[in-house]
Amino acid sequence: MLALSTGTLHNYGLDRVFALAREAGFQDIEVIVDARWDTRQRGYLDSLRQRHGLPIVSLHAPFLPGIQGWNNDPVASLKNTVQLAADLQVGTVVCHVPMRWHWLSIDSSLLRRRVRAPILWPRSHGERARSLAAVRELARPNVAVLLENMPASLFLGIRYGLYAPNRLQELAKLGDLVLDTTHVGTWGWDLMEVYEQLKPRVRHVHLSDYNGHEHIPPGKGSLPLAAFLRALAIDGYGGSIVVESGPEHFSPNDEKQIVAGLKACVDYCQTHFRKEVVV
Repeated sequence: MLALSTGTLHNYGLDRVFALAREAGFQDIEVIVDARWDTRQRGYLDSLRQRHGLPIVSLHAPFLPGIQGWNNDPVASLKNTVQLAADLQVGTVVCHVPMRWHWLSIDSSLLRRRVRAPILWPRSHGERARSLAAVRELARPNVAVLLENMPASLFLGIRYGLYAPNRLQELAKLGDLVLDTTHVGTWGWDLMEVYEQLKPRVRHVHLSDYNGHEHIPPGKGSLPLAAFLRALAIDGYGGSIVVESGPEHFSPNDEKQIVAGLKACVDYCQTHFRKEVVV
């Protein structure tokens, strides 16, 4: 199943995202749950999928605080997301590996950009263990809760990890996973080697490219996504492939260009998700 993450066009309202995804040829959609009520109201989400004929294949649990009416505790937010998925009969909830460190965003006039710096205020092992336990405990027979591998961050040119457990050997010991390709790229790891190691755990894929910047459209960066998609096909992968690009790669004032860009993503995936080599 080929799906579009609403994060790809998160500068648009959900109704337009559903419409554009349908026009571009996506089969399903993944909704990122956030502070907007539209992303977490059962009746509205149901009306969107009915009106556009586009099933919701997965919900992405909130990864930022400030969800009105929801406890800011990550476990409580995950619990609410699982309940929403159950109510909508959506079979997959995606959540991030717990954060290891807090971080601070600083707007630098000197550098003319926002700088993120880690704060030496670690989240306790008990807090992270509680979050991981919740992933197992909140899963239901009809709702899988999947952990997503997370990216490296850069500070003064040095890679560091804000999340744990997030090393390959740690991820391999967890339950079923979401494999995010651009996040693999941020670590400088070989995507095909990572897939081989995590293959038994991969149930869901977030697909985007990487060229020093995260979440660029498939085929526009340096990751071997064509080979990766072919490997998925050869292995009989039956989960969802969710295109999760960034909205900055699509012209916000020209819907025709947006649809063309989304169709290019669909064509790329359909071309390479096959067992034979495409020449």
